[in-house]
Amino acid sequence: MNILIFGPNGSGKGTMGAIVKDKYQTAHIESGVIFRENIKGGTELGLKAKAYIDKGDLVPDEITIPMILDRLKKDDCKKGWLLDGFPRNNVQAEKLAEALKSSGIKLDFVIEILLDRELARKRIMGRRLCANDNNHPNNIYFDSIKPNGDKCRVCGGSLSTRADDQDETAINKRHDIYYDKKSGTLAAAYFFKDLSKKEGTKYIELEAGGNVKEVSEKLMSLLK
Repeated sequence: MNILIFGPNGSGKGTMGAIVKDKYQTAHIESGVIFRENIKGGTELGLKAKAYIDKGDLVPDEITIPMILDRLKKDDCKKGWLLDGFPRNNVQAEKLAEALKSSGIKLDFVIEILLDRELARKRIMGRRLCANDNNHPNNIYFDSIKPNGDKCRVCGGSLSTRADDQDETAINKRHDIYYDKKSGTLAAAYFFKDLSKKEGTKYIELEAGGNVKEVSEKLMSLLK
């Protein structure tokens, strides 16, 4: 199955992507990784992208989309793929849809992870990392996983924060782009939502308010 996934920072999008990858043996394709691989490999598209990046400019869609299509045609995508991090706006969504159709690549599912913006911010800024296991859930804003003071609620290990989790300006900037329904990432998601009514792609709206087990079980039930 071929899947596009949308979700704001803090929604657990990466976690859900990893679960889908393990369950269905699909390739988890992240747009940022595609850029790095092409630039490191010295591909023609990578060199073109690097010229823009070195100048601090955005890489044009005319370079980005062929790069993504090339990645989706690799052997590890034969069983399916999950594309994460692209498109980021409605123009890119339209161009990607056209490119997939022209290449004969069927899009089976679009997943939109639903999460209130303030809740997404709290998830990011409130999370604390356990020195013994980063997967131990600790967040100062949620009673169900609130740490024991400065100790992990699961094992008692010491806790720390990631610097980028505390950069509220950067978090707000990323969320400004994502939650923009007119020209941002949500506009891209809504383009595919409208398209799904005509193209046969299944559009899934996944509430992210529960714990990982609850949300992932709900997603698995919908990917059919």
